[in-house]
Amino acid sequence: MASRLLLLTVFALALAGKISGRKAWGAFVQSIHAMSVVAPSRAAAAAVATAVAEASIVVLAAVPVRWAGTAAFALAAGLLACLTLAVVRVIRRGAAVPCRCFGPSETPLGAQHVTRNLVLIAVALAGLAASFAGGPLDPPLAAVVAVFGAALGLLMSRWDDLVSLLRTT
Repeated sequence: MASRLLLLTVFALALAGKISGRKAWGAFVQSIHAMSVVAPSRAAAAAVATAVAEASIVVLAAVPVRWAGTAAFALAAGLLACLTLAVVRVIRRGAAVPCRCFGPSETPLGAQHVTRNLVLIAVALAGLAASFAGGPLDPPLAAVVAVFGAALGLLMSRWDDLVSLLRTT
């Protein structure tokens, strides 16, 4: 339950940051273009595919049946793996491409984004494993766990801010 709500929160906020307006969408498409991980002519299509995948994860995670949660976890792990590989390619090239994961940001893609994505992949895989093994939770416990997951999702969406607060210079 916590994994499901964490991923639902993260992907809902990520999607909202990308589609909140023409300017946000344009900046997201431009960031994909600047990443140079797909052909320039495919940057807009990659942006649409990313948004559709994120929306699918949100919808699947919100549906309160086991198969939907299992599908959300699998899709999230796959999407995050692809995004992580793209970020690693950008870092290796030394390009200063801003992270538009959650909307407007000037923070260049870096190791902190790889770390965040690896944590989210671990959450998705843990949720996937639990979706095969877990039984129903007691409703009050489920509510507490869901709130905990959503709160962690909010924190994950502010990862750049948290890293900058903890970074010592």
